[in-house]
Formats: sequence, C-alpha cells, structure tokens
Amino acid sequence: MGDEGFMRSAAKQANPGKATILALGKAFPHQLVMQEYLVDGYFRDTNCDNIELKQKLSRLCKTTTVKTRYVVMSEEILKKYPELALEGLPTVKQRLEICNKAVTQMAIEASQRTRTQPCDSTSLALFRGVLWGCGRLRVAKDIAENNPGSRVLLATSETTIIGFKPPSADRPYDLVGVALFGDGAGAMIIGSDPIEGTEKPLFELHTAIQEFLPDTEKKIDGRLTEEGISFTLARELPQIIEDNVEEFCDKLISVAGFQNKEYNKLFWAVHPGGPAILNRMEKRLDLLPEKLNASRKALMDYGNASSNTIVYVLEYMLEEANKIRKDGGDDPEWGMLLAFGPGITFEGILARNLCA
Repeated sequence: MGDEGFMRSAAKQANPGKATILALGKAFPHQLVMQEYLVDGYFRDTNCDNIELKQKLSRLCKTTTVKTRYVVMSEEILKKYPELALEGLPTVKQRLEICNKAVTQMAIEASQRTRTQPCDSTSLALFRGVLWGCGRLRVAKDIAENNPGSRVLLATSETTIIGFKPPSADRPYDLVGVALFGDGAGAMIIGSDPIEGTEKPLFELHTAIQEFLPDTEKKIDGRLTEEGISFTLARELPQIIEDNVEEFCDKLISVAGFQNKEYNKLFWAVHPGGPAILNRMEKRLDLLPEKLNASRKALMDYGNASSNTIVYVLEYMLEEANKIRKDGGDDPEWGMLLAFGPGITFEGILARNLCA
C-alpha cells in the first residue's frame, strides 16, 4: 500500500498548553480506480446488465467531481469471495475478514509516516465514518492538553468493502456510494508545547465544539445486516447543513475575535461529503471560490474517504499556503476545521495555521 507523510517548518509559536498537530500521514490500498472506467468495471464485476442502473451510475459519477480513488476491492478479492458480488447472501463474516486486515495495515502505514522521532504516545485506532475525523481530533486535543508532555497518535482507516453490493433498483442509494466513496487511512500526531528545534507544529487546535441538530436522526442512516452495511442520505441533507452551518461557525469565530460574516478572512478545511454540500456552504457563507479549493481537490483525488478525508484536506491546504507565500501573498492564520455526520451532528475546531 502507498503512503505519505507531511511536515512543514513552523513560523508561529503555539500558545502554551494548547494542542497542536505535529505531523500528518496517509496511506492507501494499491488499487487505483479512475472514475471514467468505474461504471463498466463495477457492472462487469457484479455481472449486472441493467442498462437503466448503468446510465444512472454514469450520471452520478460525473456529478460527484471525483476523478480518482483508491479501493481495497480487487479482482483477487472477488475471485476468493465471489459471494460478495451476489445478491442476498450472508457475507458479513467475509467482509470483516477483509476489512480487519486492510484497515489495520493502512492505519499502521499512515501512522508510520507521522513518526519522525521516538515518543511516548497514546494510540487511537479508528474505523468509523465521516464525522469521526474531526470528532476524534477533538478527543485527542483533550487528551494532549490534560496530559502535558504526551503525544497522541490518532489514526483513522476506512474501506468500502463492508458495503460493496451488486446494483439493485431496490437500493438506489448504493449507486451514490459507488460513485463517491473511497478507501484509505489518515494519521496525526497531536501534542501541546512542541519541543523547540525538534518538533515543528502545523496547526494549533484552539477551540473545539460539537452540536447535534434535533429531529435529524434518520437523515444519515446506516444499517448493518448479514449482507453488509447499507447507508442512506436524505435528499434534504445539503439544505439542512446550509441552514445551520452559519450559526455553528459564528460560535467558533467569535472566540478568535472575528466579527460575524468575516468568513473570507479565515482558511477552511471542510470534510468534502460531496459537491452539493460544499456548494451550499460556499453559497451560505459567501466564501470566495478558492476558500474550498483544498476540500474540492481532496474530493477529486480521493473521493469521500470518510474520517480520513480531513487529513488529505489539511495537507492540500498547507501546500496551497506554501505556494501563496512563495508568490508573496499572505494566507490566513486562523481558520475552521469542519465535518458533518450522523445525528445530524456538526463538529468544528477553530485552528491556527502555525506555518502561515
């Protein structure tokens, strides 16, 4: 599996006692899927000849803006477990056998890319979902700040094998997942009071909050059965996020002394659940198009990789900031890390870019 790490020279000092992201790392399975070839391959692998469903998936693949993704699923796995491509068979045991090995290996590789020096660390290994990248980062922040000198290793790892199924008119949302989601792992090292000359912090995690929206429990729904897991997203999900994101963000922005509506003075690292959500956010907050460049690029290159995606967004954002500085420009010091998940729950972290 391929993997990469990320570190940058820091230009600003972190506030004493505040948690910082000290390093980022990522890892992927070997199988790279080009979006333009996905439809034919998926219908071939599942022995499906439903023209209507194939046309629908083709349309979805274009609207997601995804260009490439990495996936654990391969011809070798389907040869070993042909039942995964058949309808109605109990296959959760086989899926978990594949998942357990794949997510563990990717999490280890991503974590190794963050380790630049020996350190004592608390390890949090997760296989969850969209929300948990930011949610567990909030937990890691609390651990680091309440245990001075500790270094927390946060690893997330995801694979869509658990939900791989043949296309069915009875499960139209499955096609959205086929067109949108990818596999991979992400890792971070979090700690307070970086060691000068040894550790170079990337971001300070200043303030973190979580908010649950009442009466939205079924808007993002997942069901685990003997055939694997099935997810459904309500059509109104992007609208719900648009209606609530401004008030949520204002609670965090006020901590840094910004006035409401000064959103373009911040950087934005947003989990790219899909292009509709990013478009609605951009519209509601009146963001400049470039503010969500990192999120859109992560979606294009890796798809929606659930909890891992925030790591990919942060790496792209740092790369863009470097280019801006090389061109003589200034990039924002303060910004927002945002994710949305089941509940519907909002997770947000007000952060400082210490490389700005």
